[in-house]
Amino acid sequence: MDTAMPEVCVRFAPSPTGEPHVGNAYIALFDYALARSTGGRFIFRIEDTDRERSRPEYETRLFDAMKWLGLDWDEGPDVGGPSGPYRQSERRQIYTEKARELVGRGQAYPCFCAPERLQELREEQKRAKQDFGYDGKCRSLSAEEAQRRIAAGEPHVVRLAAPDEGQTRFDDLIRGEIVFENATIDDQVLLKSDGFPTYHLACVVDDHLMGITHVIRAEEWISSTPKHVLLYQGFGWSPPLFMHMPLLRNPDKSKLSKRKNPTSVDWYREQGFLPEAMVNFLALMGFSLGEDREIFSMQEFIDNFDLKRIGTGAPVFDPQKLEWMNGEYIRALPEAELAKRLRTGPLSARDDVPDEMLAKLVPIIRERLKRLNDFDRRTGFFFAEDVSPPVEELIPKKMTAEGTADVLDSAHAAIGAVARWDVEQIEAAIRKLVDRLDAKSRNVFMALRVAVTGSRVSPPLFESMEILGKRKTLDRIASAAQMLHNG
Repeated sequence: MDTAMPEVCVRFAPSPTGEPHVGNAYIALFDYALARSTGGRFIFRIEDTDRERSRPEYETRLFDAMKWLGLDWDEGPDVGGPSGPYRQSERRQIYTEKARELVGRGQAYPCFCAPERLQELREEQKRAKQDFGYDGKCRSLSAEEAQRRIAAGEPHVVRLAAPDEGQTRFDDLIRGEIVFENATIDDQVLLKSDGFPTYHLACVVDDHLMGITHVIRAEEWISSTPKHVLLYQGFGWSPPLFMHMPLLRNPDKSKLSKRKNPTSVDWYREQGFLPEAMVNFLALMGFSLGEDREIFSMQEFIDNFDLKRIGTGAPVFDPQKLEWMNGEYIRALPEAELAKRLRTGPLSARDDVPDEMLAKLVPIIRERLKRLNDFDRRTGFFFAEDVSPPVEELIPKKMTAEGTADVLDSAHAAIGAVARWDVEQIEAAIRKLVDRLDAKSRNVFMALRVAVTGSRVSPPLFESMEILGKRKTLDRIASAAQMLHNG
Protein backbone atom coordinates (compact mmCIF):
# COMPACT_ATOMS: atom_id res chain seq x y z
CA MET A 1 0.00 0.00 0.00
CA ASP A 2 1.08 3.59 -0.48
CA THR A 3 2.13 5.60 2.55
CA ALA A 4 3.46 9.09 3.02
CA MET A 5 5.79 7.95 5.79
CA PRO A 6 9.42 7.09 4.89
CA GLU A 7 9.22 4.00 7.08
CA VAL A 8 6.16 2.64 8.81
CA CYS A 9 6.69 1.63 12.43
CA VAL A 10 3.91 0.05 14.48
CA ARG A 11 3.75 -1.42 17.93
CA PHE A 12 1.77 -4.14 19.66
CA ALA A 13 1.64 -3.16 23.32
CA PRO A 14 -0.43 -5.52 25.50
CA SER A 15 -0.56 -5.66 29.28
CA PRO A 16 0.52 -9.02 30.78
CA THR A 17 -2.43 -9.18 33.15
CA GLY A 18 -4.26 -12.28 31.93
CA GLU A 19 -4.60 -14.84 29.19
CA PRO A 20 -3.79 -13.66 25.65
CA HIS A 21 -7.08 -12.24 24.38
CA VAL A 22 -8.32 -12.74 20.82
CA GLY A 23 -8.92 -8.97 20.76
CA ASN A 24 -5.19 -8.44 21.34
CA ALA A 25 -4.40 -10.90 18.56
CA TYR A 26 -6.80 -9.05 16.25
CA ILE A 27 -4.99 -5.73 16.79
CA ALA A 28 -1.57 -7.38 16.56
CA LEU A 29 -2.50 -8.95 13.23
CA PHE A 30 -3.36 -5.58 11.69
CA ASP A 31 -0.17 -4.06 13.11
CA TYR A 32 1.77 -6.90 11.55
CA ALA A 33 0.04 -6.64 8.18
CA LEU A 34 0.67 -2.89 7.95
CA ALA A 35 4.34 -3.32 8.83
CA ARG A 36 4.95 -6.23 6.50
CA SER A 37 3.00 -4.74 3.59
CA THR A 38 5.14 -1.60 3.69
CA GLY A 39 8.51 -3.05 4.62
CA GLY A 40 8.25 -1.30 7.99
CA ARG A 41 9.05 -2.27 11.58
CA PHE A 42 6.87 -4.16 14.05
CA ILE A 43 7.66 -3.59 17.74
CA PHE A 44 6.39 -5.76 20.61
CA ARG A 45 6.19 -3.66 23.78
CA ILE A 46 5.02 -4.83 27.20
CA GLU A 47 2.91 -2.34 29.16
CA ASP A 48 3.40 -3.77 32.64
CA THR A 49 2.91 -0.72 34.86
CA ASP A 50 -0.08 -2.39 36.56
CA ARG A 51 2.06 -3.86 39.30
CA GLU A 52 -0.75 -5.75 41.02
CA ARG A 53 -1.99 -7.65 37.97
CA SER A 54 1.08 -8.00 35.72
CA ARG A 55 2.72 -11.44 35.80
CA PRO A 56 5.81 -12.82 34.00
CA GLU A 57 3.89 -15.97 33.09
CA TYR A 58 1.27 -13.91 31.27
CA GLU A 59 4.03 -12.18 29.32
CA THR A 60 5.38 -15.58 28.26
CA ARG A 61 1.92 -16.69 27.18
CA LEU A 62 1.56 -13.53 25.08
CA PHE A 63 4.82 -14.29 23.28
CA ASP A 64 3.81 -17.91 22.71
CA ALA A 65 0.35 -17.01 21.42
CA MET A 66 1.65 -14.47 18.92
CA LYS A 67 4.35 -16.86 17.69
CA TRP A 68 1.73 -19.60 17.30
CA LEU A 69 -0.25 -17.24 15.06
CA GLY A 70 2.84 -16.70 12.94
CA LEU A 71 3.46 -13.09 13.97
CA ASP A 72 7.13 -12.23 14.35
CA TRP A 73 8.45 -8.89 15.54
CA ASP A 74 11.53 -6.85 14.77
CA GLU A 75 12.07 -5.43 18.26
CA GLY A 76 10.89 -6.49 21.69
CA PRO A 77 11.86 -7.66 25.17
CA ASP A 78 12.92 -11.08 23.92
CA VAL A 79 14.82 -9.97 20.79
CA GLY A 80 16.13 -6.55 21.82
CA GLY A 81 16.51 -3.61 19.49
CA PRO A 82 17.64 0.03 19.36
CA SER A 83 14.58 1.45 21.12
CA GLY A 84 14.70 -0.61 24.32
CA PRO A 85 14.04 -1.36 27.00
CA TYR A 86 10.69 -2.72 25.84
CA ARG A 87 9.02 -3.25 29.20
CA GLN A 88 7.49 -0.11 30.67
CA SER A 89 8.45 -1.19 34.18
CA GLU A 90 12.09 -0.77 33.05
CA ARG A 91 11.49 2.77 31.72
CA ARG A 92 10.25 4.51 34.88
CA GLN A 93 13.04 7.09 34.94
CA ILE A 94 12.13 8.16 31.43
CA TYR A 95 8.51 8.82 32.42
CA THR A 96 9.52 10.73 35.54
CA GLU A 97 11.76 13.00 33.50
CA LYS A 98 9.09 13.56 30.87
CA ALA A 99 6.46 14.34 33.50
CA ARG A 100 8.78 16.97 35.00
CA GLU A 101 9.34 18.38 31.52
CA LEU A 102 5.59 18.75 31.02
CA VAL A 103 5.22 20.50 34.37
CA GLY A 104 8.06 22.84 33.43
CA ARG A 105 6.29 23.64 30.17
CA GLY A 106 3.05 24.40 32.00
CA GLN A 107 1.33 21.48 30.29
CA ALA A 108 0.93 19.49 33.51
CA TYR A 109 0.86 20.18 37.24
CA PRO A 110 1.33 18.39 40.60
CA CYS A 111 -1.87 17.48 42.40
CA PHE A 112 -1.90 16.85 46.15
CA CYS A 113 -5.58 15.98 46.59
CA ALA A 114 -6.07 13.01 48.90
CA PRO A 115 -8.08 9.99 47.74
CA GLU A 116 -10.77 10.91 50.27
CA ARG A 117 -11.31 14.31 48.67
CA LEU A 118 -11.49 12.79 45.20
CA GLN A 119 -14.08 10.29 46.41
CA GLU A 120 -16.19 13.06 47.90
CA LEU A 121 -15.92 14.99 44.64
CA ARG A 122 -16.99 11.92 42.69
CA GLU A 123 -20.03 11.41 44.92
CA GLU A 124 -21.05 15.06 44.60
CA GLN A 125 -20.84 14.87 40.83
CA LYS A 126 -22.80 11.63 40.85
CA ARG A 127 -25.57 13.23 42.91
CA ALA A 128 -25.61 16.16 40.50
CA LYS A 129 -25.70 13.69 37.58
CA GLN A 130 -22.50 15.16 36.20
CA ASP A 131 -19.69 13.33 34.43
CA PHE A 132 -16.80 12.76 36.80
CA GLY A 133 -13.75 14.87 36.28
CA TYR A 134 -11.14 16.54 38.40
CA ASP A 135 -12.15 20.08 39.38
CA GLY A 136 -8.70 21.61 38.98
CA LYS A 137 -8.21 22.54 42.65
CA CYS A 138 -4.41 22.10 42.57
CA ARG A 139 -4.03 23.70 39.19
CA SER A 140 -4.02 27.15 40.75
CA LEU A 141 -1.09 26.39 43.05
CA SER A 142 1.99 28.46 42.35
CA ALA A 143 5.12 26.69 41.18
CA GLU A 144 6.86 27.70 44.43
CA GLU A 145 4.07 26.26 46.60
CA ALA A 146 4.00 23.05 44.64
CA GLN A 147 7.79 22.63 44.91
CA ARG A 148 7.71 23.32 48.64
CA ARG A 149 5.11 20.57 49.19
CA ILE A 150 7.00 18.14 46.97
CA ALA A 151 10.23 18.85 48.88
CA ALA A 152 8.37 18.17 52.12
CA GLY A 153 7.55 14.70 50.86
CA GLU A 154 3.83 15.26 50.42
CA PRO A 155 2.26 12.53 48.25
CA HIS A 156 1.14 13.79 44.88
CA VAL A 157 0.34 12.87 41.30
CA VAL A 158 1.02 14.74 38.09
CA ARG A 159 -2.02 15.76 36.02
CA LEU A 160 -2.51 16.91 32.45
CA ALA A 161 -3.36 20.61 32.21
CA ALA A 162 -6.12 20.22 29.64
CA PRO A 163 -7.37 23.47 28.06
CA ASP A 164 -10.83 24.66 29.10
CA GLU A 165 -11.79 26.10 25.74
CA GLY A 166 -11.49 25.25 22.08
CA GLN A 167 -11.33 21.89 20.40
CA THR A 168 -8.87 19.06 19.92
CA ARG A 169 -8.96 17.36 16.54
CA PHE A 170 -7.28 14.39 15.01
CA ASP A 171 -7.65 12.37 11.83
CA ASP A 172 -8.47 8.69 12.10
CA LEU A 173 -7.22 6.77 9.06
CA ILE A 174 -10.43 4.77 8.77
CA ARG A 175 -12.95 7.12 10.42
CA GLY A 176 -11.93 10.54 9.20
CA GLU A 177 -11.70 13.66 11.38
CA ILE A 178 -12.78 13.32 15.02
CA VAL A 179 -13.34 16.42 17.15
CA PHE A 180 -13.55 16.77 20.94
CA GLU A 181 -14.53 19.86 22.89
CA ASN A 182 -11.68 20.64 25.27
CA ALA A 183 -14.15 21.37 28.06
CA THR A 184 -14.97 17.64 28.11
CA ILE A 185 -11.34 16.52 28.50
CA ASP A 186 -10.38 15.70 32.07
CA ASP A 187 -7.13 16.68 33.73
CA GLN A 188 -5.97 13.09 33.48
CA VAL A 189 -3.45 11.66 35.96
CA LEU A 190 -0.18 11.11 34.08
CA LEU A 191 2.16 10.03 36.88
CA LYS A 192 0.83 8.25 39.95
CA SER A 193 1.97 8.91 43.50
CA ASP A 194 4.10 5.75 43.47
CA GLY A 195 6.07 7.10 40.52
CA PHE A 196 4.53 4.79 37.98
CA PRO A 197 3.01 6.33 34.86
CA THR A 198 -0.55 5.86 33.69
CA TYR A 199 -1.21 4.43 30.27
CA HIS A 200 -1.68 7.89 28.79
CA LEU A 201 1.77 9.25 29.60
CA ALA A 202 3.67 6.01 29.05
CA CYS A 203 2.21 5.17 25.66
CA VAL A 204 2.74 8.69 24.28
CA VAL A 205 6.32 8.86 25.49
CA ASP A 206 7.13 5.36 24.29
CA ASP A 207 5.45 5.80 20.92
CA HIS A 208 7.44 8.97 20.28
CA LEU A 209 10.79 7.65 21.46
CA MET A 210 10.34 4.39 19.56
CA GLY A 211 9.46 6.20 16.35
CA ILE A 212 5.94 4.82 16.06
CA THR A 213 4.27 6.20 12.94
CA HIS A 214 0.89 4.45 13.14
CA VAL A 215 -1.07 3.64 16.29
CA ILE A 216 -3.59 0.86 15.70
CA ARG A 217 -5.88 0.11 18.62
CA ALA A 218 -9.51 -0.66 19.47
CA GLU A 219 -12.21 1.98 19.13
CA GLU A 220 -12.70 2.07 22.90
CA TRP A 221 -9.53 4.20 23.02
CA ILE A 222 -11.01 6.96 20.85
CA SER A 223 -12.04 8.96 23.92
CA SER A 224 -8.45 8.83 25.20
CA THR A 225 -6.89 10.01 21.96
CA PRO A 226 -7.53 13.77 22.47
CA LYS A 227 -5.59 13.52 25.75
CA HIS A 228 -2.74 11.94 23.84
CA VAL A 229 -2.88 14.60 21.15
CA LEU A 230 -2.64 17.26 23.87
CA LEU A 231 0.38 15.48 25.29
CA TYR A 232 2.09 15.44 21.91
CA GLN A 233 1.37 19.14 21.58
CA GLY A 234 2.62 19.75 25.11
CA PHE A 235 5.94 18.10 24.31
CA GLY A 236 6.17 19.81 20.93
CA TRP A 237 6.10 16.47 19.13
CA SER A 238 4.25 15.45 15.98
CA PRO A 239 1.63 12.78 16.77
CA PRO A 240 1.52 9.50 14.90
CA LEU A 241 -1.35 8.52 12.62
CA PHE A 242 -4.25 6.92 14.49
CA MET A 243 -6.43 4.03 13.41
CA HIS A 244 -9.14 2.78 15.75
CA MET A 245 -10.39 -0.68 14.86
CA PRO A 246 -13.99 -1.72 15.50
CA LEU A 247 -14.55 -3.78 18.62
CA LEU A 248 -15.17 -7.50 18.28
CA ARG A 249 -18.73 -8.49 19.19
CA ASN A 250 -20.54 -11.58 20.38
CA PRO A 251 -23.18 -12.98 18.00
CA ASP A 252 -25.79 -11.01 20.01
CA LYS A 253 -23.80 -7.85 19.16
CA SER A 254 -22.66 -7.30 22.77
CA LYS A 255 -18.98 -6.57 23.40
CA LEU A 256 -16.91 -9.74 23.19
CA SER A 257 -16.42 -11.18 26.65
CA LYS A 258 -15.51 -14.54 28.14
CA ARG A 259 -18.87 -14.66 29.91
CA LYS A 260 -20.48 -15.51 26.57
CA ASN A 261 -17.67 -16.97 24.47
CA PRO A 262 -14.10 -18.15 25.03
CA THR A 263 -11.76 -15.21 24.44
CA SER A 264 -8.35 -16.71 25.14
CA VAL A 265 -6.09 -17.48 22.19
CA ASP A 266 -4.75 -20.36 24.28
CA TRP A 267 -8.23 -21.90 24.51
CA TYR A 268 -8.62 -21.99 20.74
CA ARG A 269 -5.15 -23.44 20.38
CA GLU A 270 -5.90 -26.14 22.95
CA GLN A 271 -9.20 -26.96 21.25
CA GLY A 272 -7.42 -27.82 18.03
CA PHE A 273 -7.90 -24.72 15.90
CA LEU A 274 -5.22 -24.11 13.29
CA PRO A 275 -3.27 -20.84 13.54
CA GLU A 276 -3.81 -20.05 9.86
CA ALA A 277 -7.58 -20.43 10.32
CA MET A 278 -7.52 -18.10 13.34
CA VAL A 279 -5.47 -15.53 11.41
CA ASN A 280 -7.88 -15.70 8.46
CA PHE A 281 -10.89 -15.35 10.75
CA LEU A 282 -9.45 -12.40 12.68
CA ALA A 283 -8.50 -10.66 9.43
CA LEU A 284 -12.13 -10.95 8.30
CA MET A 285 -13.21 -9.12 11.44
CA GLY A 286 -11.99 -5.84 10.02
CA PHE A 287 -10.95 -6.46 6.44
CA SER A 288 -12.47 -7.49 3.13
CA LEU A 289 -10.50 -9.02 0.30
CA GLY A 290 -13.42 -8.33 -2.02
CA GLU A 291 -15.69 -10.53 -4.16
CA ASP A 292 -17.14 -12.05 -0.98
CA ARG A 293 -13.99 -14.11 -0.58
CA GLU A 294 -13.57 -15.47 2.94
CA ILE A 295 -10.66 -17.92 2.73
CA PHE A 296 -7.23 -16.37 2.25
CA SER A 297 -3.73 -16.82 3.60
CA MET A 298 -1.64 -14.52 5.74
CA GLN A 299 0.49 -13.66 2.72
CA GLU A 300 -2.58 -12.81 0.65
CA PHE A 301 -3.78 -10.59 3.48
CA ILE A 302 -0.45 -8.78 3.54
CA ASP A 303 -0.18 -8.52 -0.25
CA ASN A 304 -3.65 -6.97 -0.50
CA PHE A 305 -3.57 -4.91 2.69
CA ASP A 306 -5.17 -1.51 2.18
CA LEU A 307 -6.64 0.84 4.77
CA LYS A 308 -9.56 1.49 2.43
CA ARG A 309 -10.63 -2.14 2.87
CA ILE A 310 -10.99 -1.84 6.63
CA GLY A 311 -14.57 -1.43 7.79
CA THR A 312 -15.93 0.36 10.85
CA GLY A 313 -18.94 -1.87 11.45
CA ALA A 314 -19.38 -4.16 14.44
CA PRO A 315 -17.62 -7.43 13.46
CA VAL A 316 -19.15 -10.55 14.98
CA PHE A 317 -16.75 -13.07 16.48
CA ASP A 318 -18.85 -16.16 15.84
CA PRO A 319 -17.17 -19.35 17.14
CA GLN A 320 -19.38 -21.47 14.88
CA LYS A 321 -18.10 -19.68 11.79
CA LEU A 322 -14.54 -20.02 13.07
CA GLU A 323 -15.14 -23.74 13.52
CA TRP A 324 -16.45 -23.98 9.94
CA MET A 325 -13.40 -22.12 8.66
CA ASN A 326 -11.09 -24.33 10.69
CA GLY A 327 -12.67 -27.39 9.10
CA GLU A 328 -12.03 -25.91 5.66
CA TYR A 329 -8.36 -25.43 6.52
CA ILE A 330 -8.06 -28.94 7.95
CA ARG A 331 -9.51 -30.47 4.78
CA ALA A 332 -7.12 -28.42 2.64
CA LEU A 333 -4.05 -29.84 4.38
CA PRO A 334 -2.16 -32.64 2.60
CA GLU A 335 -2.70 -35.91 4.43
CA ALA A 336 0.89 -36.09 5.63
CA GLU A 337 0.72 -32.56 6.99
CA LEU A 338 -2.58 -33.25 8.76
CA ALA A 339 -1.03 -36.32 10.36
CA LYS A 340 1.88 -34.16 11.50
CA ARG A 341 -0.49 -31.54 12.96
CA LEU A 342 -2.40 -34.25 14.77
CA ARG A 343 0.85 -35.58 16.21
CA THR A 344 1.92 -32.15 17.48
CA GLY A 345 -1.54 -30.82 18.28
CA PRO A 346 -3.19 -30.26 21.65
CA LEU A 347 -3.96 -33.95 22.25
CA SER A 348 -0.93 -35.26 20.34
CA ALA A 349 -3.27 -37.59 18.39
CA ARG A 350 -3.05 -40.42 20.91
CA ASP A 351 0.66 -41.02 21.29
CA ASP A 352 -0.02 -44.75 21.19
CA VAL A 353 -1.28 -44.66 17.58
CA PRO A 354 1.38 -46.09 15.24
CA ASP A 355 2.29 -44.00 12.20
CA GLU A 356 0.87 -46.62 9.86
CA MET A 357 -2.46 -46.59 11.70
CA LEU A 358 -2.59 -42.78 11.73
CA ALA A 359 -1.91 -42.73 7.98
CA LYS A 360 -4.95 -44.99 7.48
CA LEU A 361 -7.21 -42.92 9.71
CA VAL A 362 -6.44 -39.49 8.27
CA PRO A 363 -8.15 -40.04 4.88
CA ILE A 364 -11.40 -41.30 6.43
CA ILE A 365 -11.78 -38.71 9.18
CA ARG A 366 -10.50 -35.49 7.60
CA GLU A 367 -13.92 -34.60 6.15
CA ARG A 368 -15.44 -34.88 9.61
CA LEU A 369 -12.88 -32.88 11.57
CA LYS A 370 -13.68 -29.32 12.56
CA ARG A 371 -10.95 -29.20 15.20
CA LEU A 372 -7.82 -31.26 15.63
CA ASN A 373 -9.04 -32.55 18.96
CA ASP A 374 -12.09 -34.06 17.23
CA PHE A 375 -9.69 -36.84 16.28
CA ASP A 376 -10.04 -38.75 19.54
CA ARG A 377 -13.83 -38.46 19.59
CA ARG A 378 -14.11 -39.53 15.97
CA THR A 379 -11.66 -42.43 16.20
CA GLY A 380 -11.98 -43.65 19.78
CA PHE A 381 -13.93 -46.75 18.73
CA PHE A 382 -10.88 -48.05 16.84
CA PHE A 383 -8.95 -48.36 20.10
CA ALA A 384 -11.70 -49.46 22.49
CA GLU A 385 -11.99 -53.09 23.53
CA ASP A 386 -15.73 -52.90 22.88
CA VAL A 387 -18.23 -50.15 22.15
CA SER A 388 -21.41 -51.46 23.89
CA PRO A 389 -23.91 -49.20 22.10
CA PRO A 390 -27.33 -48.57 23.68
CA VAL A 391 -29.83 -51.18 22.48
CA GLU A 392 -32.24 -48.55 21.22
CA GLU A 393 -29.51 -47.05 19.02
CA LEU A 394 -28.98 -50.39 17.30
CA ILE A 395 -32.54 -50.69 16.03
CA PRO A 396 -33.25 -48.73 12.82
CA LYS A 397 -36.62 -47.08 12.33
CA LYS A 398 -39.47 -49.43 11.36
CA MET A 399 -37.47 -52.47 12.49
CA THR A 400 -37.81 -54.68 15.56
CA ALA A 401 -35.08 -55.80 17.92
CA GLU A 402 -35.36 -59.39 16.73
CA GLY A 403 -35.38 -58.36 13.09
CA THR A 404 -32.24 -56.25 13.59
CA ALA A 405 -30.55 -59.12 15.41
CA ASP A 406 -31.28 -61.44 12.48
CA VAL A 407 -29.78 -58.87 10.06
CA LEU A 408 -26.64 -58.65 12.18
CA ASP A 409 -26.37 -62.45 12.33
CA SER A 410 -26.61 -62.61 8.56
CA ALA A 411 -24.03 -59.83 8.17
CA HIS A 412 -21.71 -61.67 10.53
CA ALA A 413 -21.89 -64.75 8.34
CA ALA A 414 -21.55 -62.79 5.10
CA ILE A 415 -18.44 -60.86 5.99
CA GLY A 416 -17.01 -63.76 7.97
CA ALA A 417 -16.71 -65.53 4.65
CA VAL A 418 -14.72 -62.69 3.06
CA ALA A 419 -11.35 -64.02 2.02
CA ARG A 420 -9.49 -60.75 1.44
CA TRP A 421 -10.24 -58.18 4.13
CA ASP A 422 -10.47 -54.89 2.26
CA VAL A 423 -13.07 -52.25 1.49
CA GLU A 424 -14.09 -53.69 -1.87
CA GLN A 425 -14.66 -57.23 -0.57
CA ILE A 426 -16.45 -56.05 2.59
CA GLU A 427 -18.77 -53.73 0.66
CA ALA A 428 -19.52 -56.35 -1.97
CA ALA A 429 -20.47 -58.91 0.69
CA ILE A 430 -22.79 -56.49 2.51
CA ARG A 431 -24.49 -55.24 -0.64
CA LYS A 432 -25.04 -58.85 -1.79
CA LEU A 433 -26.62 -59.50 1.62
CA VAL A 434 -28.93 -56.49 1.24
CA ASP A 435 -30.12 -57.81 -2.12
CA ARG A 436 -30.67 -61.30 -0.71
CA LEU A 437 -32.63 -60.01 2.29
CA ASP A 438 -34.57 -57.59 0.08
CA ALA A 439 -33.90 -55.02 2.83
CA LYS A 440 -33.34 -51.31 2.72
CA SER A 441 -29.61 -50.74 2.57
CA ARG A 442 -29.72 -47.76 4.93
CA ASN A 443 -31.25 -49.94 7.66
CA VAL A 444 -28.60 -52.62 7.29
CA PHE A 445 -25.81 -50.07 7.13
CA MET A 446 -27.12 -48.21 10.19
CA ALA A 447 -27.37 -51.36 12.29
CA LEU A 448 -23.85 -52.34 11.28
CA ARG A 449 -22.49 -48.83 11.86
CA VAL A 450 -23.80 -48.69 15.42
CA ALA A 451 -22.69 -52.25 16.16
CA VAL A 452 -19.16 -51.64 14.89
CA THR A 453 -18.53 -48.03 15.93
CA GLY A 454 -20.99 -47.50 18.80
CA SER A 455 -22.52 -44.46 17.11
CA ARG A 456 -24.88 -43.50 14.31
CA VAL A 457 -22.32 -40.92 13.20
CA SER A 458 -18.92 -42.25 12.22
CA PRO A 459 -16.28 -42.28 9.50
CA PRO A 460 -17.19 -44.29 6.35
CA LEU A 461 -18.43 -47.71 7.42
CA PHE A 462 -16.54 -50.06 5.12
CA GLU A 463 -13.24 -48.19 5.48
CA SER A 464 -13.70 -48.28 9.27
CA MET A 465 -14.32 -52.02 9.21
CA GLU A 466 -11.19 -52.58 7.13
CA ILE A 467 -9.01 -50.57 9.52
CA LEU A 468 -10.63 -52.09 12.61
CA GLY A 469 -9.77 -55.58 11.39
CA LYS A 470 -11.80 -58.70 10.77
CA ARG A 471 -11.69 -60.14 14.27
CA LYS A 472 -12.78 -56.97 16.09
CA THR A 473 -15.45 -56.26 13.49
CA LEU A 474 -16.98 -59.73 13.76
CA ASP A 475 -16.77 -59.71 17.57
CA ARG A 476 -18.65 -56.41 17.77
CA ILE A 477 -21.37 -57.50 15.36
CA ALA A 478 -21.85 -60.75 17.28
CA SER A 479 -21.96 -58.89 20.60
CA ALA A 480 -24.59 -56.43 19.33
CA ALA A 481 -26.73 -59.26 17.90
CA GLN A 482 -26.54 -61.11 21.20
CA MET A 483 -27.67 -57.97 23.09
CA LEU A 484 -30.75 -57.75 20.86
CA HIS A 485 -31.55 -61.45 21.15
CA ASN A 486 -31.38 -61.21 24.93
CA GLY A 487 -33.71 -58.23 24.85
